[in-house]
Amino acid sequence: MTGLFRPAVSTLALSLSFGLALSAATHADPAPWSERAIKEDVDIDALAQSGEDAIEVLQPLGKELFKAKFTTLDGAGRPEATAAIVPTKVRRKSPQAFQRLAGMDANSCSSCHNEPVIGGSGAFTANVFVSEGFESADFDTIDPQFSNERNTVAVQGAGLIELLAREMTTDLRRQRTELLVRARASGQEEAVSLKTKGVSFGQLTAFPDGTLDVSRLDGIDDDLTVRPFSQKGVFASLRQFTVNASNDHHGMQAAERFGAVWTGTDDFDGDGHTNEISPGQISALVAFQATLPAPTRKQDLPDVWQDAADKGETLFGAIGCSACHIPELPLESLIFQDPGPFDTAGTLRQSDVTAPLDLDLGTLDWVKALPRDDQGRVLVPLYGDLKRHTIADAANDTFGNELLAQRFVARDVFLTSELWGIGSTAPYGHRGDLTTLHEAILAHGGEATDSRKAYADLTETEQQTIIAFLRSLEIAE
Repeated sequence: MTGLFRPAVSTLALSLSFGLALSAATHADPAPWSERAIKEDVDIDALAQSGEDAIEVLQPLGKELFKAKFTTLDGAGRPEATAAIVPTKVRRKSPQAFQRLAGMDANSCSSCHNEPVIGGSGAFTANVFVSEGFESADFDTIDPQFSNERNTVAVQGAGLIELLAREMTTDLRRQRTELLVRARASGQEEAVSLKTKGVSFGQLTAFPDGTLDVSRLDGIDDDLTVRPFSQKGVFASLRQFTVNASNDHHGMQAAERFGAVWTGTDDFDGDGHTNEISPGQISALVAFQATLPAPTRKQDLPDVWQDAADKGETLFGAIGCSACHIPELPLESLIFQDPGPFDTAGTLRQSDVTAPLDLDLGTLDWVKALPRDDQGRVLVPLYGDLKRHTIADAANDTFGNELLAQRFVARDVFLTSELWGIGSTAPYGHRGDLTTLHEAILAHGGEATDSRKAYADLTETEQQTIIAFLRSLEIAE
């Protein structure tokens, strides 16, 4: 690993030693009692060419960064910037370092993602407030006209989730290309029902002139990118999520978005610290999240619980819950590339690096333990479909109580929550204000109305078997 790691300081001697100028902190601070949280960086171009196992190199650093409590010595805070995902200058400065509204609201990733283990979900007390996301990110009120309150979600198994989304996106775009070819060849309108891994995303129509009618797409954006992260399904990759969250929650600006290439300055937030998080450090955080073990099932359940859970799992499918909370989706490849193929402007892209890092998730013991189908594909037991659905209506608006749309996603539309691990992630709902699974099920409206009514019509004993099943899905401690 010689030459891959480097102290997160920017001195001439280190620059010459490793061949590249360092892009993290700008002041050397070698004291062992230093209050700086960031102490190491990694050269991802060198790592990609080294033959080293990228997981072994990045995962430990990523874990340390995920647990780190960033300080002002690292660049924490954003006095002249907002929480917006598009670099935006602040309109009015807050006198407070932390304000829990538009941020800053945390100095560590693990301060919110910690239940029942690091990387997990968060209690109601760790809720955050988010705006529409793009640039109107200044607010100092919990009035729902200006902000949406959100509960922390777990990121266990996130690497497999992103790999599924990448394969689905590739497949949907292949279908679009084939449709356009048919329309041009036939000289007439052609349509296709888009479906990948058993999940339907509506209908796409193509015309001979190469234009498309996207009005009948369902649960996906017009660009046919499956975005599996955030409760609204608006982030395509862990990298994009991490860059956004670092600025939003910690005031740590990633150089790949807030640096000179995009903003013309290396200190966009004006706090005196340049290039606060390097591409290598973002890659380390991505690697840590991507390799977190997937949730599993409780072991050694009492017979009464196991019997109830088995019956509940059958009922869960019978009343239609598994139409969206699909028990498992097949995954072709376990090679997680970073940057990924669908990272876009403002996030490091594959065209920005010599070669993307290849993280082989198939080398991880917990991945080896997952079942495979007769084609050798890994069956990812997520209980989800990576698709957005209308989940509220006038008669049942519990899940539609947000007044702000996010990234053009309507306020009553949310990504299907993956249920793996749900037995470990109470409270429930996007705001974390539902204390039981029973309450969460009865809160479903919109497209889930029929399933919710079917659940409500069950006997109490039958309902409890479904709860027993869901409570058996856990994040192992």
